[in-house]
Amino acid sequence: MTDQQHPDESAENSGASRRDFLKQSSIMAAFAMTPPAAVTAVEKGLHERVATRFEQMPLRVTINGTAQQLNIEPRVTLLDLLREQLNLTGTKKGCDHGQCGACTVHVDGTRVNSCLTLAMTTEGCKVTTIEGLADGDQLHPMQEAFIKHDGFQCGYCTPGQIMSAVACIREGHADGPDEIREYMSGNICRCGAYSNIVDAIMDVKQGGQKV
Repeated sequence: MTDQQHPDESAENSGASRRDFLKQSSIMAAFAMTPPAAVTAVEKGLHERVATRFEQMPLRVTINGTAQQLNIEPRVTLLDLLREQLNLTGTKKGCDHGQCGACTVHVDGTRVNSCLTLAMTTEGCKVTTIEGLADGDQLHPMQEAFIKHDGFQCGYCTPGQIMSAVACIREGHADGPDEIREYMSGNICRCGAYSNIVDAIMDVKQGGQKV
């Protein structure tokens, strides 16, 4: 202990040193008992790469009209496949728990929360994202209606809102504002713009346009 060092501080440092010594000793002991080949593999990340290679499984799926033959990990969600592997970032990751609807896409014409859908379950299916809704440069009627009625809010969850809005009409649940609000309630909006979205859906529904 130096002349300037407080006794309590000295005791505390001594305790910390003992804990550090014991911790380091345990780590060194475990490391010494591990086979050299395994240590080398861990250091080079081989176990991760080998596991990833063996876990890859084939997936055939049509996304936005394009047939895809992919190799994916079985645990990958449809949302992560779209965004991370196929760079279709129009589908948004919001809560990642199926509660906000930002990740809504269509699978064989039915809306699903892609964050709760394992990509492997879409084998042989047709997946449509917001990128596949328009016909080339011609916007989908629902996209045009959202523009016309200013239904964008901040814009982050708009793709999911539009995908659900299209499904709402296809499912036959757009006969009135109350019904629309009920069947759009899975898409959470915190900006108070529901009325504009309802107006857009009613516009498309009453216009009789094919969605």
